[in-house]
Amino acid sequence: MRLPLYVRPLTDAERDAVELGLRSAEACTLRRSQIMSASARGERVPRIARGLSGDEQTVRNAIHACHAEGVAALSKRSCAVHTDQAAFTPVAAEHLRALLPRSPRDCGPPTSLWTLELAAEEAFTQGLTAERVAGETIRATRRRLGVRWRRAKTWITSPDPACARKKGGATA
Repeated sequence: MRLPLYVRPLTDAERDAVELGLRSAEACTLRRSQIMSASARGERVPRIARGLSGDEQTVRNAIHACHAEGVAALSKRSCAVHTDQAAFTPVAAEHLRALLPRSPRDCGPPTSLWTLELAAEEAFTQGLTAERVAGETIRATRRRLGVRWRRAKTWITSPDPACARKKGGATA
């Protein structure tokens, strides 16, 4: 049987930070402060989760974060990935920049318009990326390079051979 999980004994400064967090306007700080306070009082994880209408794993994660980080775990941090994970090297990005103004037909697909997915497939085929990337990666790389990409417009043409003559008077 596993031992119950409790927050480690809090110092006076940490207890003051938790008390301050209980009056916080930010929901994340308030919730984590409630978890720390209840755990410090000796309440077990399932009871804390029920009392806060939350999940037991959320309570466990907050307690583990408090053990690792102290009161810094009370404040919400960004969920974004903080490491540089660019799929395109600077050289490969420049090759992508040179690829996009060309017609896709030069590369093989029987279409005259690039889509993000088609550009991602062609970048992988040409070895610009190590693995097949999502269209969103192409969009982000294009934006980083400053390449504008407008949606293609479909022009409606009339099958009437006299259409140009008829419109000539109206649109001229």
